[in-house]
Amino acid sequence: MPQFIINQPITTEVPVVEVTVSPDKPLAIGRQRFQLIVTDNSGNVSKPDVVEVIVADQDAPTAVLAVPTVTGFGKSFNISGEKSFDAGGGKIVKYAWTYLGPATVIG
Repeated sequence: MPQFIINQPITTEVPVVEVTVSPDKPLAIGRQRFQLIVTDNSGNVSKPDVVEVIVADQDAPTAVLAVPTVTGFGKSFNISGEKSFDAGGGKIVKYAWTYLGPATVIG
């Protein structure tokens, strides 16, 4: 099993790998990002596919905010907290929504 280290690619010839963690080396609570780039037998390389996995607290609920990646200028849109959950078995009963303003782009 490969040992994942931030920003260090792991190359395999199999399409599935296990992200192995332990109590002394856990992934931090919150959103963790992973990237996959594949190469075909002709040497062609794909563009990266990046996904996020949510590492959840077993006691506190986990907020999961879903938004459209793009929306039209001057158009209304929905944001959703429907995928929020409580891994400890509780039920989500309140949602607090806040608009934080424009994102800061670095680079």
